[in-house]
Amino acid sequence: MSENTTAIVTGGSRGIGRAVAIKLASLGTDIAVVATHDGSAAKDTIKSINDLGRKAKLYVCNISDFEAVSDTVSEIIKDFGGVDILVNNAGITKDKLLMQMSEEDISDVIDVNLKGSMYVTKACLRTFMRQRHGRIVNISSVVGLMGNAGQTNYAASKAGIIGFTKSVAREYASKGITCNAVAPGFIRTDMTDKMPEDAVKAMLSNIPAGRYGEPSDVAETVAFLVSDAAAYITGEVIKVDGGMYI
Repeated sequence: MSENTTAIVTGGSRGIGRAVAIKLASLGTDIAVVATHDGSAAKDTIKSINDLGRKAKLYVCNISDFEAVSDTVSEIIKDFGGVDILVNNAGITKDKLLMQMSEEDISDVIDVNLKGSMYVTKACLRTFMRQRHGRIVNISSVVGLMGNAGQTNYAASKAGIIGFTKSVAREYASKGITCNAVAPGFIRTDMTDKMPEDAVKAMLSNIPAGRYGEPSDVAETVAFLVSDAAAYITGEVIKVDGGMYI
């Protein structure tokens, strides 16, 4: 990956998205951070990127809104002069047993996690095709591969990301565009920090590595997939899960 590239990172204000944004910035990439709020976490991420000597700007956008996404990506391309990398990381959970889920519980998760990734990718494709180069990394989950009780909506959205990734890879490989997915396992984030201790212990018992992952573990994998070293890799799903799903 050469310097003076630009990356869009959705859900880039905290957790995995923040780690990815900062890692890419450390490698010489300017970062457009897309988030749903302009709170302190987002501002801290922007400052961390600036401290590395890279340009960064925050864009507040509801990625489940097709027109808002199109407008935001157009604004990013205008502000940065283009885009080279897209990391679709934004995601939400609304965990319940299926019988207890409302229509909103199902549609909200699908709209953000799956449709949102499709919308942002679509908005970037014309630029990628024109320059005959683009790197797309979609953040899926091992839950999309193995399923999980209480997460039928989330699992479906993340399984959909995998099918979407493989289809985009087939459609645009000849245009110099790669599209891969990373499927994290149990990664330490604000979300996992709120889990009950017994739930954490139960989860760790299923991980051969004996620990949960860090956002940096995912960020390093993303950095590889957008690098020149991964130019011949497309349509792949790389698990970052400590052996949780083999």
